[in-house]
Amino acid sequence: MKSKLSFLLFFSFLCILNCASDDSTPSDETPQPTEIYFPPINSNVWETKTTSEAGWNENQVQPLMNYLEEKNTKGFIMLHDGKIVVEKYMNGHDTITPWYWASAGKTLTSTVAGIAQQEDLLNINDQVSDYLGTGWTSAPLDKENLITCKHLLSMSSGLDDTTGDDVSPSNLHYVADAGNRWAYHNVYVLMQDVVAEASGTTWTNYFNEVLKERIGMTGAWLPLDDLSVYWSNTRSMARFGLMIYAKGKWQNTQIVPEAYLNGATNTSQNINQAYGYLWWLNGKPSYHLPQTQVQFPGELIPNAPADMYAALGKNDQKIYVVPSKKLVVIRMGDAADGSNFALSGFDNELWTKINAVTD
Repeated sequence: MKSKLSFLLFFSFLCILNCASDDSTPSDETPQPTEIYFPPINSNVWETKTTSEAGWNENQVQPLMNYLEEKNTKGFIMLHDGKIVVEKYMNGHDTITPWYWASAGKTLTSTVAGIAQQEDLLNINDQVSDYLGTGWTSAPLDKENLITCKHLLSMSSGLDDTTGDDVSPSNLHYVADAGNRWAYHNVYVLMQDVVAEASGTTWTNYFNEVLKERIGMTGAWLPLDDLSVYWSNTRSMARFGLMIYAKGKWQNTQIVPEAYLNGATNTSQNINQAYGYLWWLNGKPSYHLPQTQVQFPGELIPNAPADMYAALGKNDQKIYVVPSKKLVVIRMGDAADGSNFALSGFDNELWTKINAVTD
């Protein structure tokens, strides 16, 4: 973690970025019940819905809030067809306070890659070397040339995941042919370099233009533990989750192609069935976890709906999308119980509490 001084500088900078997006005033407009609601761009408006209107159990909301606060949560939102039903800030957080997405932000990279492909700037089936040139790894050239952009997105590059987060060529070593080994590895971040090369601009500029500004997100890519991660307020994370729930649309605009998003939120390779393009998938018969080659039987989060897919980040940053329940759930905060890379026991416990509200 950076020094306290650096954190305060980042925090102050992000507060300025986020102050314009305190979306706290409900609107008088009422879309048709079957429509997905989208909060306006550059506005403080976000319509709400009561638990009764959503068909939820109001008596179970406070026990959920108590549990979240006890588990170091800072920001929590539940959307039903886009409208806010539950929104709570705790442990020193509020509507405009920025927080890091950690690895939940991997899904931002996946999404922007899909947009770039739709714009014919790249193809995820192309070799990474087509964009970054040869020698971007320390692997033999014939092995490096096996690695496609899709391998980066599906964590199946075959590169060594035990050498840390440094993605310089000297630290990217061959272990297995691409597509034959799943390993949770920071090498995915090179997709941002691919997008930058393909678009002829910086990753940040392209991200801002094609995603952030089009759905009204705030925030910025800033350092955390020597990595560049996304920081935003909780509602900006909810905006992204809502766009994903809406099959890549924002109002009447298709932001990311639905066909690409379908691929991103389904099994992407034949090793870890619970992984798409940087999305975690529930309801599969088995799964792998970071830093292990062990295959675990059963669903990723047994208490969660089978059709749920999720962005999971270090210390329990969460975006849960559940089409069958018309539900998007956002959780930001410190780790619920100790440190973790993505999935934790908190996920399953939390879904017991969420189910009590929504069922």
